[in-house]
Amino acid sequence: MPLYDPTHPTTTGSDGDGCVPGRSPQGAEHNKAPLPDPSPRSASEETSRRAPGPGGTNPSGAAPAKRRSHPAPGPGTTTPSGAAPAKPRSQRALILTAALVATLLLLALVSAGTGAYRIPTPDVLASVQHRMGLGGAPLDRVGESVLWNVRLPRVVLALLVGASLGCAGALMQGVFGNPLAEPGVIGISAGAAVGAVAAIGLGLSFFGNWTITVCAFISGLITVSSVYLLSRNGGKTEVVTLILTGIAVNAFAGALIGLFVFFADSGQVNQITFWQLGSLAQATWPKVLAVLPCALAGLLIAPFYARRLDLLSLGERPARHLGIEVERLRLSLILVVALLTAAAVAVAGVITFIGLLVPHLLRMANGPGHRFLVPGSALAGAVVLVAGDLAARTLAQPAELPLGVLTALIGSPFFFWLLRRTRRKQGGWA
Repeated sequence: MPLYDPTHPTTTGSDGDGCVPGRSPQGAEHNKAPLPDPSPRSASEETSRRAPGPGGTNPSGAAPAKRRSHPAPGPGTTTPSGAAPAKPRSQRALILTAALVATLLLLALVSAGTGAYRIPTPDVLASVQHRMGLGGAPLDRVGESVLWNVRLPRVVLALLVGASLGCAGALMQGVFGNPLAEPGVIGISAGAAVGAVAAIGLGLSFFGNWTITVCAFISGLITVSSVYLLSRNGGKTEVVTLILTGIAVNAFAGALIGLFVFFADSGQVNQITFWQLGSLAQATWPKVLAVLPCALAGLLIAPFYARRLDLLSLGERPARHLGIEVERLRLSLILVVALLTAAAVAVAGVITFIGLLVPHLLRMANGPGHRFLVPGSALAGAVVLVAGDLAARTLAQPAELPLGVLTALIGSPFFFWLLRRTRRKQGGWA
């Protein structure tokens, strides 16, 4: 047999072990077998030899790639784009809540002292402190009568009505999954007004001071249930269907109100006109006490549904997988919405766009989370309506603008903008 020539290529063996050309199978086996290390090392030395340390190299001889670490921005630092980092949402919610509470208290004081009979703010505070037994001093006889029998009932009623409408708007948008849902726009307020007008036109008094409130609640409940059933299609609420349903409900409610006006006497016609235009001019403490239980019940119950509304916003199927009984949740919230809307309509008439304007402004400020949105909409609704009532009775002195007309003049352009924005996001409506 000839000696092994390293320049002579060999072929693979019959067993198909796939040797590299230029090497014999024996050489391949010798390459596979590891050579013994003449200098034995300990396990720690072996580990330190194999694992590259800081600034060391990996086994291939190349320096390891350095990881780029981005330090978290601290107070006063800026992001790489140069903009300051956004505040945490919980911190923003706390700031917004404090700002809304402070604004509401300030507006309430200003509204209580502003009017044909001017009462300075320090005198208002002194009179309130005197009534609460915290010192202070009473006003003169006329000032006390104006403040406690005319102004303060109106301020408290505006606060309750605004909070009810704002909270009802946030709940309805969560229930329908639609940003255009609002008690006035889709006809809930008009439907509740039919019950109140019927109680006036027919002279009903079976519940005393609660008669108008009860009739408005029953009518509002029927209306919101009808809108819910008519606007649902395939498990979702379409924007066009919701708007068309609202137009139909408003038209039908307007026809029923016109029918009651036709058969009413002159005194009842004045009362019905008050309900149609919306106003707080007839605010009294008995009306505040009549609407207070309904408004407080709805406002206290609503925040407990915030987490479930967040889950429902993910979609019906994911909400069910997360343990939410969707239909029971919707029915419960419809009852709460009817309660809040009836409370507002029973004492103030039809006031629109509060429930549409307020939740959207808060979403722009702090996002769509309902844990802040539901109570925040109640606070902001109270702020908006107290300010609106102050403007309604001071812009055209000695006359008084209807509050519902004023809110419609402000809210309609916002609704048009929101409608176009929603249409642009959805790529048009067929």
